[in-house]
Amino acid sequence: MDNVFVGSSPAGKQHLLLARANRHGLVAGATGTGKTVTLQILAQAFSDAGVPVFAADVKGDLSGIAVPGDEGAKLHPKLVARAEKIGLDPFAYAAAPCVFWDVFGEQGHPVRTTISEMGPLLLSRLLDLNDTQEGVLNIAFQLADDERLLLLDLKDLRALLTHVAEQRAELSKTYGNIAPASIGAIQRRLLVLEREGLAHFFGEPALNLFDMMKTDQNGRGQVNILDATKLIESPKLYSTFLLWLLAELFEELPEVGDPDKPRLVFFFDEAHLLFDRAPRALLDKIEQTVKLIRSKGVGVFFVTQNPRDVPEEVLSQLGNRFQHALRAYTPNEQRAVKVAANSFRPNPAFDTEEAITQLGVGEALVSTLDEKGAPSVVERTLIRPPSSRLGPITSAERATTIKDSPLYGTYDHAVDRESAYEILDQRAAQTARAKEEEERRSERQQRRAPARAPRRSRRQTSTERAINTVLRQSTNTFVRELVRGILGSLRR
Repeated sequence: MDNVFVGSSPAGKQHLLLARANRHGLVAGATGTGKTVTLQILAQAFSDAGVPVFAADVKGDLSGIAVPGDEGAKLHPKLVARAEKIGLDPFAYAAAPCVFWDVFGEQGHPVRTTISEMGPLLLSRLLDLNDTQEGVLNIAFQLADDERLLLLDLKDLRALLTHVAEQRAELSKTYGNIAPASIGAIQRRLLVLEREGLAHFFGEPALNLFDMMKTDQNGRGQVNILDATKLIESPKLYSTFLLWLLAELFEELPEVGDPDKPRLVFFFDEAHLLFDRAPRALLDKIEQTVKLIRSKGVGVFFVTQNPRDVPEEVLSQLGNRFQHALRAYTPNEQRAVKVAANSFRPNPAFDTEEAITQLGVGEALVSTLDEKGAPSVVERTLIRPPSSRLGPITSAERATTIKDSPLYGTYDHAVDRESAYEILDQRAAQTARAKEEEERRSERQQRRAPARAPRRSRRQTSTERAINTVLRQSTNTFVRELVRGILGSLRR
């Protein structure tokens, strides 16, 4: 299959070319106009073509892609009528091979990353730190990198921050000023993060990206559904997690140019959360990532209510567009409709701006890239019906899907190996013991020896030897060179 059948317009059937799917896309429209169904039919079509998919399920409706449209029953008359109207023949119910994921580990396999791998830039965004606090966090990460302290979970980061606070005067000479207030602010934000139940997001086993990029025995791409019904209650974590995942794909995948079909298609739902209050420096990095990741064979589709939610620099990179209806009751909404209409290549058969406000449910203005990479003339398109279920699956169906997953048991149990917390705790204990031993030895020497002026020894004291031993041990905890990528995440 060289293309994805999207639907039908007065000009004929509309398709999305697989060879141009890595040029990214946009699915936009007001609530209730059919965005989720468009996402669902695109995801299933990519899967049928052997392309793995990642998508966040914000409302729970997308989970229906895991089961056929109607188990054992007749085809729904309305869906049959839609299929006949657009020339979809044959039309049959079918499911996609799905793997469910959940940051909280409740509605899918747990998704984890480590503090080291996320890096200071994205962690600062997650914690909503100011510039000064972000600077201190960067110093902490640099110290951990220099001393080869592995940061796996929140207790590792808290131990590192305590270490930085205790050694603040000495570290400031090397790394720059370290404000105690900033350390305290970061520690308080970590407590808030933990109270929100997100501590287990950081740890091991960390997600292996290639576990999301598999095909089943029939050659269909695995559809990875992140259950975000609870995660979306923490918008900052939701957007930061998806941005981290995008950055990991960019850093880990090799260059492939423009393949015949994508290696993975990534749907970023509620895309406005990614750009909300993001600093200019981060927006520049997001733009750069979106621009370059297509050469890794990854297609990114932003799903949002209004195209204006996406910055112009990023919007210009989205070649395949599906615009559902927008409302135009207020002056601001009318301006939004005009912006959306102007982003399409005009069709002389109708007024694009007027059509956007008149589209029915399941209808969209569609423009995709042709063989030469140029956008097609916009067409008013009736979107095809999905083969999988419209609406969410049941709890029993979800449990069965999780149990039958090829990844069942791989991520379901956390592992806590030796890392910064244990190393710093061991270092502190050894230093304390060495200090006590040095004090006792000094007291014994003073009792035995006559009073005389102290002479400075060039030999290492027991305390110094203990510290150097622990430093050598901690250096050996990493066996790789530490290199951070475009968004500050650690390259594996």
